[in-house]
Amino acid sequence: MKHQENVGIREIPRVDKWFILSFQHLCAMFGATILVPFLVDLSPAVALLSSGLGTLAYLLITKGQIPAYLGSSFAFIAPIISATALGGPEGAMIGSFFAGLVYGIVALLIKQSGVKWILQILPPIVVGPVIIVIGLGLAPTAIDMAMNVDGAYSSLHFTVALITLAITVIASMFFKGFFGLVPIMFGIIGGYVTAYFFGIVDLTPIGEASWLAMPGVIVPFVTYVPEFNWQIVAIIAPIAVVTIAEHIGDQMVLSKVVGKNFIEKPGLHRSILGDGVATMIASLIGGPPNTTYGENIGVLAITRVFSVFVIAGAAVMAICFAFIGKISAIISTIPTAVMGGVSILLFGVIASSGLRMLIDNQIDLGVKRNLIISSVILVLGVGGAFIQVSEDMQIPGMALATIVGIILHLVLPDKAASYSKKPMFQEEEENEEVA
Repeated sequence: MKHQENVGIREIPRVDKWFILSFQHLCAMFGATILVPFLVDLSPAVALLSSGLGTLAYLLITKGQIPAYLGSSFAFIAPIISATALGGPEGAMIGSFFAGLVYGIVALLIKQSGVKWILQILPPIVVGPVIIVIGLGLAPTAIDMAMNVDGAYSSLHFTVALITLAITVIASMFFKGFFGLVPIMFGIIGGYVTAYFFGIVDLTPIGEASWLAMPGVIVPFVTYVPEFNWQIVAIIAPIAVVTIAEHIGDQMVLSKVVGKNFIEKPGLHRSILGDGVATMIASLIGGPPNTTYGENIGVLAITRVFSVFVIAGAAVMAICFAFIGKISAIISTIPTAVMGGVSILLFGVIASSGLRMLIDNQIDLGVKRNLIISSVILVLGVGGAFIQVSEDMQIPGMALATIVGIILHLVLPDKAASYSKKPMFQEEEENEEVA
């Protein structure tokens, strides 16, 4: 799809166009970014704040050369829920900070020794099934939100969830251009209106909220005293391995969209470091870990506007939105059934993207090593296996599945069967899915 508009990476658009182009990116990330804190009981306003701050940090670290937007990561939903049960949201933030440190360590290693080694330990046969585990592991959460109220089945709420799901599917299938990139937004808005007419939306908080409000940040040594917990670190930090693999995929797709090799310049090490710093910033103010967003890469592909100033404009808008009390109040009134309906599709898309990785890389599951690796990862991850290292430390299912998958890949013979004939993650930008 061709457009007349085409703005280079370092070009500054005219002010009126700048605002509109930045607002498009804000819309693309908004639905998914507020859904994550909604699911893990963190503040959506803080998620918007950390998203904006993280994106600005990313742009600085990558020398203003990569037009990528960062938003809340879905891969960390289940680990954050588990970590919060152990140490509250403050404990989860400590774990998220260490996940950011993993990014930093990997970035340093890549700068010193190149990128090939990480692709060697994270082939499609490991990453694909782990991504499937992330999606399927969240499935019970989506269904519970869609069907139940306080643990009891509600046909009314399930009806709202199914209508929300239908709107999201229709938006995904039939809307074209930019509108086809924001089906989550359409699903949430359509579901919200439906829920209102079904009588399950309470608008009172919106009227009571002030226009300007400080986001509910949680800052170490200011609002709480950090307490280190190895179990929480073991739950959250290993997930960075998977999100780093996804990050590499995003960078390769983004390179194709823009027509520049970002892996070489400014370098994958800078890109990964930017992602890690954004996650650490989020952990220091009480937001979920950040990651580069496929939705915004899709916006770049359609508009052909690659300006980092447009991305920065969207980040500044997100920061401003975080301080608008009415916005936070509106988000707080969204029924869980609406979010559940959107999540049914969204979590399914995450699982399907893992399956798609196996297909796109032509991984043959008729080969025993591939069948064994994928099978073990899926059952350990979805089944919720864990290793109780000590009374206070546990390696949970998703981390365990990832670690075991890497070990199996390294020790089983015939490694060549687990790699694609083409570069991993390489896909056409026209087919980029909502991530």
